[in-house]
Amino acid sequence: MIRDLDALIGARLVVGIPGTIATDEVIEHLKHIRAGGLIPFARNLQSPEQFRRLLSQLHDALGRQVLVMVDHEGGRVVRFSSGVTQFPDALTVGTTKEPGEVRQQGEIEAKELKALGVAVNLAPCVDVLVEGADPVIGTRSYGRDPQRVASLGAARIQGMQRQGLAACAKHFPGIGAVPKDPHTSLPTVQLDWSAMRHVHLVPFVEAIRVGVATLMSSHVCYPKLEPSSHTPATFSVRLMRDLLRGELGFDGVVLSDDLEMGALREVCSVGEAAVRAVEAGHDALLVCSDLAAQREVFEALRVAYYDGRLPVEELERSVERIRRLAEKFSHTKSP
Repeated sequence: MIRDLDALIGARLVVGIPGTIATDEVIEHLKHIRAGGLIPFARNLQSPEQFRRLLSQLHDALGRQVLVMVDHEGGRVVRFSSGVTQFPDALTVGTTKEPGEVRQQGEIEAKELKALGVAVNLAPCVDVLVEGADPVIGTRSYGRDPQRVASLGAARIQGMQRQGLAACAKHFPGIGAVPKDPHTSLPTVQLDWSAMRHVHLVPFVEAIRVGVATLMSSHVCYPKLEPSSHTPATFSVRLMRDLLRGELGFDGVVLSDDLEMGALREVCSVGEAAVRAVEAGHDALLVCSDLAAQREVFEALRVAYYDGRLPVEELERSVERIRRLAEKFSHTKSP
């Protein structure tokens, strides 16, 4: 039972590692936490050939494949400097391109990223830009018109997924109006349900309608949407379970943003953040840099399941969603 439960817990972890080779330390670490997913960054890539060797080393050493997810939005948010087409940022695309061209971009991205071993592109960013907001979104958004953001986001999702690459709509329920960067501190968006439904939720509704495979939440507080004014969407049952799963009917894989970000460190430890994110309804948890933080997340989840704070039935449902994602987009088997 211990081994099976550990494997299930690890299957929901998406982690980053240091360097360009699979060192013994990294291998032992991944074996210990049973990580099911890998999120690479520029620090992991020297060339396409080297990156494919890295994945091969990991798969051989672990005796299984990992589900590879990457931030490949275009513009300033890309991790691979070679082996891929360098597309402009979303704001430029939003002012110069039509849905058919954006769909073609998605198709090209799918072919290139799949050749590198990637199964999930953590894009597009479908946040609707609001004037005066923090530039953390800025050029990553398709613009200020929710219908146009929805149309272009959906076109890119369809282009990627029709070519076998999973897409991710982010950052639910929309952070285009965020006043400060959640990478460093916990922001609050003071928008009510009317503004959210008529503007910021529109692209997410359309992404769900066209079958987006994954969706990422935000480390942002929405006091007019969530009863507890200091609860970020990451920890909000109201937003993640009731709204996203219940009302909007999303049945794909829900991802957290990086649990190491400064916004959550203002609230609790990274281990507690993982448990609360699961309680809110997340399937997969991103822990992008710190190996010690990744171990803390694994151990905190382990305690929460063995103590009964988290139900094992929920874990099994989440891992089954992840398994279906992997089976469809990378043909890997879950642990």
